[in-house]
Amino acid sequence: MIYMDVANAAKKWKISERSVRNYCSEGRIPGAVMQSGSWAIPIDAEKPVRKQRAGKVPTDLLKRLKMEKESGITGGIYHKVQIELTYNSNHMEGSRLTHDETRYIFETNTIGVKKDAVNVDDIMETVNHFRCIDLVIDQANYILSETFIKQLHLVLKSGTSDSRKPWFAVGDYKRFANEVGGIETTAPENVSASIKELIRIYNREKVKSLEDIIDFHYKFERIHPFQDGNGRVGRLIMFKECLRNGITPFIVEDDIKEFYYRGLKEWNNEKGYLTDTILSCQDRFKTYMDYFGLKYID
Repeated sequence: MIYMDVANAAKKWKISERSVRNYCSEGRIPGAVMQSGSWAIPIDAEKPVRKQRAGKVPTDLLKRLKMEKESGITGGIYHKVQIELTYNSNHMEGSRLTHDETRYIFETNTIGVKKDAVNVDDIMETVNHFRCIDLVIDQANYILSETFIKQLHLVLKSGTSDSRKPWFAVGDYKRFANEVGGIETTAPENVSASIKELIRIYNREKVKSLEDIIDFHYKFERIHPFQDGNGRVGRLIMFKECLRNGITPFIVEDDIKEFYYRGLKEWNNEKGYLTDTILSCQDRFKTYMDYFGLKYID
């Protein structure tokens, strides 16, 4: 990673050095780190979006997500995405937390469960998934990279029981072969090269279509680079890439997961299954955008 100092960032963005330091200390510049008492900023970092003044509410989804996240606004689209994406993606992978319990954790940062016993990993991965969504929003405009993908996995699995297993690589690729739906995946020794090649080919074209994003998802899941968490990381990547390319994003909800899994399995033979499922998910998300007064491209 190549870094620039505060002075160069201030000159590049045409703002004061004090503003740059404030952005860094507030965590608004992804990847900025303190080195020897000074801030080091990634050379390709983008100038943080200024907070909206009262009365100027953006109708662009990504701008609204960033505004509500930074302002701590509750009950908006950011709030909705955090709860719906986290609950559905985790529930598809076996989490036993209910929708209400997921919402309660996000809204209060406390645990409000009525069960006799609750899996601590379900709680940890719920909290971690909230952080992953923040990461997706913060870095939505950056091109997809191997570093970002590993960072998602690191955040998702940190503090879980898996992270205490000596053979489980948190934030790194699998060490043991695994299957998905009874289908063999890429061998551990070939994962790194396969992911690098997948990203290289994907990033050749600057503008992505919905089919490009779905195709990447299918190939990512067939590689299955991590020991666990591949589905959630993959769906987070799709959400990010939709935001970056001005495509209406979507949440694969638990009630249609069987159609989603069938679509992944049949993608090479019939792309229509998964495409139709994703389009249905988009239609559901558009109802959220309509409610919150957000514009989308049909």
